[in-house]
Amino acid sequence: MYKIIQIILDWSEVWALLIPALILITKKQPAINKPVVLYVWIALFINIAIDMTWKFRNWLPGDHNSNNYLYNLHSIVRFFLLSAFFIQLKQPFLVLLKKAVLVFFILFVIINFCFFEDFFDYWKLSSRLLSVEAILLLFYTLQYYLFKINENEDVDIVSNGFWIVTGLGIYVSINFFIFLLYNELTMRLQNFAISLWNVHNISYIIFNLFLAKDFYGSGK
Repeated sequence: MYKIIQIILDWSEVWALLIPALILITKKQPAINKPVVLYVWIALFINIAIDMTWKFRNWLPGDHNSNNYLYNLHSIVRFFLLSAFFIQLKQPFLVLLKKAVLVFFILFVIINFCFFEDFFDYWKLSSRLLSVEAILLLFYTLQYYLFKINENEDVDIVSNGFWIVTGLGIYVSINFFIFLLYNELTMRLQNFAISLWNVHNISYIIFNLFLAKDFYGSGK
């Protein structure tokens, strides 16, 4: 039974995305959701490549059987598309700061991979990249709710990306410290690190369920 559950979790980064993807096939989304819709489709292809590389690594050439760079790519794609979603909401709150965060991330990625880390590192994904992405996306989610509070707006749970923001907030809150410490854990406590990634996978399932909920409610 444990092995079955583990196999399900191992492939969750792929099948979880199929949940919102199925909604997208049947329901046309408003323009405001376009960055998130694009994220779902791109993430699906990246995650298929991630899991296929991992599962069939023994059959691939030695130089091409690491999927760490794909996690880095997924992180960058996720940040750009989800930050575009928040900026596109056009909430008149911390407007310049939200754009500055996007510029900061671009500069961080360029500097980090030009001078400090190898984007295509065979042995490890970039904990630094994923943790910075998580904390910046957490900022976006918090400012969304702060705007609602400051403006005394009712939170409309069927529009304006409420479920997207909530699901993302849960995902990045859970995973910030996992991302931050993952490389250290893989070197010192490898089995624990592998087990801890199951927490990430479960939170990713939750995130995609929230995306599906939003797509279903706002679709036509």
